[in-house]
Amino acid sequence: MSTLDIRTIAFPDPDILAKVDGRITDHQQTGIEFVVWSAENPTVEVNRAAIDAIILPYIDAQPTVDRLGELPNLKLVQTQTTGYDLVADLVGTNTTVATASGVHAAATAELAVGLALASLRGIDTAVRSMASRSWNHARMRSLADRRVMILGAGGIGEAIRQRLVPFEAHITRVASHARTDEHGRIYGPEDLPKLLPHTEVVIAVTPLTKQTEKLIDAEFLSQLPDNALVVNVGRGKVVDTDALVAELRAGRLSAALDVVDPEPLPHEHPLWGTPNTLITPHVGGDTSAFEPRIEQMLTEQVRRIIAGEPLINVVEG
Repeated sequence: MSTLDIRTIAFPDPDILAKVDGRITDHQQTGIEFVVWSAENPTVEVNRAAIDAIILPYIDAQPTVDRLGELPNLKLVQTQTTGYDLVADLVGTNTTVATASGVHAAATAELAVGLALASLRGIDTAVRSMASRSWNHARMRSLADRRVMILGAGGIGEAIRQRLVPFEAHITRVASHARTDEHGRIYGPEDLPKLLPHTEVVIAVTPLTKQTEKLIDAEFLSQLPDNALVVNVGRGKVVDTDALVAELRAGRLSAALDVVDPEPLPHEHPLWGTPNTLITPHVGGDTSAFEPRIEQMLTEQVRRIIAGEPLINVVEG
């Protein structure tokens, strides 16, 4: 039995339940029950008081989070995302929160580098020129030799760093606190004023917390040099949208954004019309790599629950 004494695990839909169940031999003999329960699948036959652990939906988990109060004996919330901002208020309580850290690292890092390349090399502009059959040759910036700041030094930040190295970029890393690891120095937030004036590309992948909400604000952006590029593949609320829109409208900065605030971006939002802006609809981790990797991670988590072993990716309070 798990150290959390979990006996009933709720999956968000029958498909993911079946796939995890298929990877675990004879789980019915372990005394742990698998059920389906979420805002999209609120099965009436399920005894909600019996649910000890729940796996949140990957897409649009908020409606299920809003109903967690219906599970009075909940001991574990497992996300399918790296971020846990939707359930951050549970951290440090009697309910354990675990994330899908590692599952999305490769895919999100791919997109971060892809967005930076697309913006710097003018690929988005070339696509628009194709529509009008226009041949507009121009010298563009390379990723090689650019001074790139990775804002966030967790698993995704490290995956981005690994992919930037072959592009011969000059990499600076900033995290919640300064330290040194096997790859060199990681700066803290207090170092931003001296780093930003020399940064040509900022790639934000920091999680959303009280400390990082609107970290990239008007003051942050004003310290970047002209023509700097802001790439956000973390959380939309890390950026002050109004401040970014102001810089983009002025033509001083560029942006390549997979996450925005608000999200989804309303039809009439000014970000749709700002110059030097490339937007993708929060697809960083949603690739062909997602399903096999999340199934493997969830299977390992369930195996640990059954074996009573320490859980992986637990958020420390």
